[in-house]
Amino acid sequence: VSKQVLQQVLRELQPLYTAEQQFIEEFFQLSHDTAELLEVCTLSGSIVAGDGVDPKAGPSPPHIISSLFFRLEEPTNQLLSEIFSCLEPELRGFLDVCNKVHSFSCLQVLVTLNDFIFELRGSSSALPSSFLNTVLGNVLLLAKGNFNRCIGSLCNEIEEAKTPSKMRGGILHSVSRFEEFVDFSEEVFRAARHRAELDKAHLRLVSSVFSSINSLSSANLKVNTDMVMMENYHHIHRFLCQKKIPCLELKKREAKHRYNEHMEKYIIKYLGQPLEKLHHFFEGVKARLAQGVKEEEVSFQLAYSKQELRKVIEKYPSKEVKRALETLYRKIHKYLSPEENLLPVVWHAMEKEFIRQYQEFEDLIQRCYAGSGITMDFTAGDLLSYFNSITLTS
Repeated sequence: VSKQVLQQVLRELQPLYTAEQQFIEEFFQLSHDTAELLEVCTLSGSIVAGDGVDPKAGPSPPHIISSLFFRLEEPTNQLLSEIFSCLEPELRGFLDVCNKVHSFSCLQVLVTLNDFIFELRGSSSALPSSFLNTVLGNVLLLAKGNFNRCIGSLCNEIEEAKTPSKMRGGILHSVSRFEEFVDFSEEVFRAARHRAELDKAHLRLVSSVFSSINSLSSANLKVNTDMVMMENYHHIHRFLCQKKIPCLELKKREAKHRYNEHMEKYIIKYLGQPLEKLHHFFEGVKARLAQGVKEEEVSFQLAYSKQELRKVIEKYPSKEVKRALETLYRKIHKYLSPEENLLPVVWHAMEKEFIRQYQEFEDLIQRCYAGSGITMDFTAGDLLSYFNSITLTS
């Protein structure tokens, strides 16, 4: 509504102002004097020097003609400023009303003023701006100031947003607010002639959103922090892919990188659970190898003897492993938000990492417990079968 009203005001204002300007110039014969002197300056090739005009001095530089025109136009502007003395205050008041009606109305005002002034100046000569141009320029500066304050306020809101104490995952309020602004602003600026201010605003806001996500604390969440970060960065990446905003291309790539980074952390954290004791045992084996213990001597370490390895392996028969994976799947399914549809992606990534982990365990057994005949109760093929079965039955 604010855009339509402002457009109507500007459309009606321009012919009214132009008619008044023409009347003043004709009535006071200002246009006649201006035309005569400009003709002398441009056609006879003179310059203004002191109190007179020297016709032999050569062509007049453009800045001198411009300065001369400004002095000749000054009486007209003085009269117009008295006639339209309420114009700028009224326009400023209208902008204030728009800001109170809707927090994002400053975008519509900015686009409308920008486009109107662009058209106005495009249709005029290269000579100095008229009184109307000056007034509109001042109002445009106010509109830009309102826009910048709006963006600053939104950045603060996003960065200072508090995570609900009972939050169990899903999309953060800061991300939703960013999307809301982008959707609205892109629609407003869709046919705009100038969008430099919007691009700067997008970059400021997306940086604030990233800062908000990175500031998440596990103490404030009921679920894994990496899971929430993974979902929100995935959401932002998908959103930016849909919008295809050139200035946010680098941020889109960064969101994808962070999404993958936190998914990896999330998977690593939960993968230890199905085979937790086996995982800890082999982590200890790797630590001994890193300390310089020879592979063939690891089994002589009391805590990592063949007998201890057998005890740990006995705790993970194939049925128990499958049951543990089913429990893990249900837990992931419970906390991942359905809107992002990340369950298949995360589960497949877990499958790959689980198989890799199993192969690492097998390799350590072959290297450090060679000839012992110790094997796990399940194979890589069994694990693939478990994962497929869980996926199909869920």
